[in-house]
Amino acid sequence: MQYQVLIFDLDGLLIDSEVIYHRVSHELARLLGREHRDEISAMQMGRTPLESMVILREELGIESHSARELVDMRNQMMIREFRRELKPMPGALEILRRFHKHMRLAIGTGSPYLLAAEALELLGITDYFDLIVTSDQITKGKPDPEIYLGIANSLKIEPGNCIVLEDSSNGARSGCLAGCYVIAVPNVHTQEQDFTCVQSRAANLYEAADMIALLNGIP
Repeated sequence: MQYQVLIFDLDGLLIDSEVIYHRVSHELARLLGREHRDEISAMQMGRTPLESMVILREELGIESHSARELVDMRNQMMIREFRRELKPMPGALEILRRFHKHMRLAIGTGSPYLLAAEALELLGITDYFDLIVTSDQITKGKPDPEIYLGIANSLKIEPGNCIVLEDSSNGARSGCLAGCYVIAVPNVHTQEQDFTCVQSRAANLYEAADMIALLNGIP
């Protein structure tokens, strides 16, 4: 079968942002007189920013700021760090260049539009995508399938004709529940997570690109 749409997660998949999120999360917690824990980061992956900050408040017992206030604080800190050091993940530019003339490309990210737009602009890759869906446009974050079902609907394509690339278990489950063909591309922060639902697993984006080419008969 020919897959017509290739959908990318953003953080930790196309952009090397997980270490930045990790650092900012710890900085934010310290500003509030708390200590962040790595297991909280795993719970937050793929969630909408508001869901993520609800988890943070509950886990750290923060009462001084609302979840919305924490989202705004983290966004400004993330933009500061993006402008200092944001880089694409290995193979990200190559996979976009390889497939943008053969398939429609989209992004489905739990990041807010503010951060996603900033990252894509900094890396000069905005124009590769036919559609960009961020957390501002959905009501339920990953692992709920809403974001991938919405992308398929917007592009007037069946979810089963979409390939999803995800680096986290929450994201992978979202794509699986939507009925997409999911390729997991775990990074150093997510490689021990549960990816049992996916059809394929790649060590990196170079290997994922070869899998996609084989699936679709693309050189």
